[in-house]
Amino acid sequence: MDNAVAMHIANGIIDGPVSLIFLVIAVAGLAFCVWKAKVDLDDRLAPMAGLVAAFIFAVQMLNFQVLPGVSGHLLGGTLAVILVGPWVGSLCVATVLIVQCLIFADGGLTAIGLNITNMALLGTAAAYVLVAGLLRILPRTPGGLGATAFIASVIGVVVASLGFVLEYALGGTTQLSIGGVAATMAGVHVLIGIGEGLIAATTVVTVARVRPDLVYALRAFRKTPTSTPVEVGAAA
Repeated sequence: MDNAVAMHIANGIIDGPVSLIFLVIAVAGLAFCVWKAKVDLDDRLAPMAGLVAAFIFAVQMLNFQVLPGVSGHLLGGTLAVILVGPWVGSLCVATVLIVQCLIFADGGLTAIGLNITNMALLGTAAAYVLVAGLLRILPRTPGGLGATAFIASVIGVVVASLGFVLEYALGGTTQLSIGGVAATMAGVHVLIGIGEGLIAATTVVTVARVRPDLVYALRAFRKTPTSTPVEVGAAA
């Protein structure tokens, strides 16, 4: 279970038929993201997407201790949503997962659809819903953006971990109880989410102070249609 708790699912933890189903879901989801991303990609967003993918890749290679024998790492969904949007963000996370699987054997090849579904699709989708909602409520200041990143990161990571619980319930190959798996995954990933939230909040606030025009969320999500945007870079 160590691999599962660390979010990257290894070969053999979920049976073949369920893994194949989620591979189809992952391919369909990524195809939809590619179609939607065509609208967002421009001369400003394309280079930012490359930087986001590289940053997520680098940080995911650094594990931090959560509990004895259990480590976690940044998933990157919330960070990607805030900086480059949900569609491009999902593709950034999926690209990192594929590279890690094929080159570093981080996550099983037969489980690639499971990992992409959980981290690039479910986690990112949850983050998108929260970011879109919170930025219509919280002040559009560095503090508001940081709080949004933190809250969305914690919940997004937990949602991604619960995706594994569903997959395990459908096709788990070990004798662990579903309740035990759910409690372990949710509990551990709350702690992982807090770590991710701190990293994501620090990163997006830093970018927003220097170049608020590069933060997708500040351009896309408004409080109301008639509200006047506040320049984050000028806020205290």
